[in-house]
Amino acid sequence: MKTAGNLIRETRLKLNLSRSELGNLTRIKTNFIKAIEESDWNSLPELPVVIGFVKSISHFLDIDDNLAVALLKREYKPSKDFVKIKEPKFKRKLIWGPRLTFLAGILIVIFVVIGYLGLQYKKFNSPPSLVLNTPQEGQVINNDKIKVSGSTDPDATVEINNQPVIVEENGNFEEDINVSAQTTQIKVVARSRSGKTTSISRTIKVE
Repeated sequence: MKTAGNLIRETRLKLNLSRSELGNLTRIKTNFIKAIEESDWNSLPELPVVIGFVKSISHFLDIDDNLAVALLKREYKPSKDFVKIKEPKFKRKLIWGPRLTFLAGILIVIFVVIGYLGLQYKKFNSPPSLVLNTPQEGQVINNDKIKVSGSTDPDATVEINNQPVIVEENGNFEEDINVSAQTTQIKVVARSRSGKTTSISRTIKVE
């Protein structure tokens, strides 16, 4: 049976070319040319690559490349047990250098800024803290004034029974509030810059 390998070998010998010479002309390895001539498919790459070899060889030997490819496809039957060995893929090692140090620094700064802005946003939109030290619940008052004291956020404002009071830099406040027999409750309201409020009420008895 006529094969592509036989056709190439016979034509090569007629032209008095060695496999090495043909390999130099086509830039195809001599062992590949030998495998094609001997139909040793298991020593060759996949069919599309072998077709490229055959076309290149046919060109230099002045053979009808369509005929050579047709013969190749008819006979190309690599062994089922043959498994081509894939070349191992080498993973690139990560090398820490100035560029990575710079990028890492930029990322850290970005995360810090984002975290800070997030905390500030949360703080801005949260109700202020409020602690009321005096008066105590149910406290009895024997005069017309009562001392109201406590603490809140330094940037919050405070009203006691709708009366604004001064908040110190550390958030503490203290005020003497006028009361009468009709005063039964002390209500303290702390308001943040965003308008969020926190309130505490204490019942008192004025005698």
